Amino acid sequence: MLVLIARYQAKAGQGDAVEAALHQMAPIVKAEEPGCLLYQVYRGRDDRDRFVLVEHYRDQTALDAHRATPHFQRLILETVIPMLERREPELYDLVIS
Repeated sequence: MLVLIARYQAKAGQGDAVEAALHQMAPIVKAEEPGCLLYQVYRGRDDRDRFVLVEHYRDQTALDAHRATPHFQRLILETVIPMLERREPELYDLVIS
């Protein structure tokens, strides 16, 4: 299993808009991407413009398919990323569950 941890730092005051876009994204991923086994979003308590996304994919092919979807293009690349100061994606292999 492939695990993606993405840390987002939104531009000051953009946290609510980022959260709104991610609220649109999550149900689409769950409904349309069988290769995505988990899609969770966390928002900072002390910094409301800080997010952590935790995503589990069956394999690299499933992650590549996720990144190619129209909803990823529209909601993440076109909507969320322009609102971010920083985006730090990290890939891991799940070794203990």
